[in-house]
This record gives sequence, structure tokens and C-alpha cells, in this order.
Amino acid sequence: MTINRDDAEHEPPHASSPIDRVLSELQLYGHRPFQDEPDSRPLPEATAIAGATADMFDALVATLTDTRLEPDLEDLLWSNVNLFHRAILRIERELDHNEQAQRRSQKEQDGSEIRSVELERLIAEGMTFVERRDSMELFRDHAADQFERHAGSTWRPRAGSKVSHRALTSAMIDSRDFLAARRRAENEALLPAGPKVAFTGGLDFNDHRAIWDRLDKVFSKHPDMVLLHGGSPKGAERIAACWADNRKVPQIAFKPDWARHAKAAP
Repeated sequence: MTINRDDAEHEPPHASSPIDRVLSELQLYGHRPFQDEPDSRPLPEATAIAGATADMFDALVATLTDTRLEPDLEDLLWSNVNLFHRAILRIERELDHNEQAQRRSQKEQDGSEIRSVELERLIAEGMTFVERRDSMELFRDHAADQFERHAGSTWRPRAGSKVSHRALTSAMIDSRDFLAARRRAENEALLPAGPKVAFTGGLDFNDHRAIWDRLDKVFSKHPDMVLLHGGSPKGAERIAACWADNRKVPQIAFKPDWARHAKAAP
């Protein structure tokens, strides 16, 4: 008597094996870590970000130009940039919450493995927030360049500042190092180094050649200068702001707070 050990012919047919289904889902949807797991997926490449933002703006411009929706085009382009700007602000709030959690965790350290692992998780989470924010800033900056190319004017938020942080790429093994580095990056972004050059002018002064020529002379002597102006929407200070945008010079606008000081605003 012989026994056939090959049971393949008795195995019921399967559309796919369980492993095949898992691999197919991973290929289709990618890895999705749980909330308390580090996300090992890469960030978008800078070239991919630049290409994606250019495609977004080109699609809107090509679709709306020479149609009855063309008057709405500039507002839509502005909103596209603002979309990434608001995402940055949202990540900044999450980063603030992470900073507070790290400070609480520092005070609760008792030498136990549980507390130590919790702090390590918060540090890794904070670094992820920083990297996500920097990527979103790259999206916003490329989108702002596209806005300027199509609309012919510089993109600015309705309120608040538009800053770009330098990525924190150093290895940070201690939570205090992370928090201190983040605070330094915030200060460097909002308080740029270099000599401060104050500029002011009337709303009716529109001699842009004279203003650009004088600012170029100052810039040649102080290439790391920071331009200070009143942020007027037109006139000399508006021309100076456009010069700073063109020359990639950091600028700080001291706009009058009319709501608080009324006619006494500086």
C-alpha cells in the first residue's frame, strides 16, 4: 500500500494566499504606523515638492485663464499658498504640545525604564514634527514662488509672520538639547542676525530707481543686513519691501496697530 504525501491536489483553490493579500495591501496603501510608533516613511524629496507645486498652479492657471472664472484666479492661487501656511501653523501647535509634554516627562523621571522610554518616544515625536514642519515650509515657499510668477506680486499671509526654519538635523540624545535647539531655531528665524537697516518713506513717493539704488549701495556694504520698515501697502516702504524680496534680504515690518492705538498708532 502506498500513501500519497502530496496533498496539493486535495487543497481547495484560493484566489490568493494570506501573505499575498498582506503584500498587496502594503504595496497599495503603504505602511501606516500606529499612533505610538515612529513613522519610518521618508519625507518627499525637494525636487518632487517643487514639481508638485508647479503642477498645481499650472493646472489652475491653464483651466481658469480666458474664462469667466479668471477674476477669481489670484485669490485661488493665494489660497493655495495659504493652505500650506496653515498646515505649518497646525504642526507648530502640535510641536508646542510636544514641548510641554517633554518638560512634564523630564520632571517625572524616576530612573525607571517606563519613564525613560516615554521621554524617548516624545523626543522622537518632536523631531518628526520638526521635519514635517520643515517639509511643509518647503511646500509653502515653492508655492509662494509660483504665486509670484503667475500673479506678479509677493505672497504674504493676512496676519502673522512668514518664516522658514533651518532643519534640526543634529543627533539629539537628550530632551533638553532638543528643546534648547528648537528655541534657538525659533529665535534665529524670527530675529535674524545681521546689522539692522531702518527705512521709511512717504506713501506718495514712487521713485523705485532711487530707492533700489540707495538700498543696493547699503547692501553692498552690509550683505548680511536686515531691512526694517513700516510695512505700508504702497509708496516708498512697499518699494523697499519688494527690493528685499528680490534681493533675498530678511525684512521686519513694523505695521501700525490701528485697532489698538487708533490715530495714535506709530
